[in-house]
Amino acid sequence: MAQTTPIRPTDDDARALARALIDTARFGALGVTDPATGSPMVTRIAVVPGPDGVPLTLISQLSTHTTALAASPACSLLLGEPGAKGDPLTHPRLTLQCIAGPADKAALRAHYLHHYPKAQLYYDFKDFQLVRLAPTHGFLNGGFGKAFHLTASDLTSASSPPRP
Repeated sequence: MAQTTPIRPTDDDARALARALIDTARFGALGVTDPATGSPMVTRIAVVPGPDGVPLTLISQLSTHTTALAASPACSLLLGEPGAKGDPLTHPRLTLQCIAGPADKAALRAHYLHHYPKAQLYYDFKDFQLVRLAPTHGFLNGGFGKAFHLTASDLTSASSPPRP
């Protein structure tokens, strides 16, 4: 007996919804592996889309997740929040599997603060670093019955310039 999959073929609507979730997110849940225990750890982070559409986050070197990313840059980022009404599981959300890497904090200062102006309070603190969360894969749950696997190219904004 053939097994059916709930995963739909990825189409332009799924790509557009995934891009919209990335482009509008201002926070997300970052999943890392705790190097001390080998166990998963999740924390809430501020996030903005970079000029190339890749999520950026500003994190303190004092945080546990910064230590975890230094030990293993593979991470996961969950974007999308439930609306004010209805079942939270009916609202779209996007899980990205990413590789974390450094971003040019000085060069991207104006861009980051444009999207997240309250970060001006701590952006220039020496212990904060700007991190680029480059997606390698994604899983979009657009609500019940709307599940899609996404590739890195599916997650690249068509209007974004290529990464240097």
